[in-house]
Amino acid sequence: MTNLSYKSEVNTYISTVGALLIYFSSKDCSVCKVLKSKIENATSENFPKINMFEVKADVNKEMASDFSVFTFPTIIVFFDSKEFKRYGRNISIPQFSEELKRPYNLFFT
Repeated sequence: MTNLSYKSEVNTYISTVGALLIYFSSKDCSVCKVLKSKIENATSENFPKINMFEVKADVNKEMASDFSVFTFPTIIVFFDSKEFKRYGRNISIPQFSEELKRPYNLFFT
């Protein structure tokens, strides 16, 4: 995952990239560390055209606030510049993959 530090970067990617996943994390969050690799693996294996980015919310508090992220980890998935789904804290990887399968296939086929 590529780290993003500026809101302008995030907005540029949201408006120009077809499918985007933003992973908001915090350095003191143990769930964030464990879940990050699982989300990366599930996304790269099942949805290779989704671009993945990470925002370190403890460093970029204003950006986390702009996206109404108040718990960590939070994952926001965008398709065609629109927020499709938001996941927070405890996430089921199989459910995550299942929920993204249909919109991903519609968007990329």
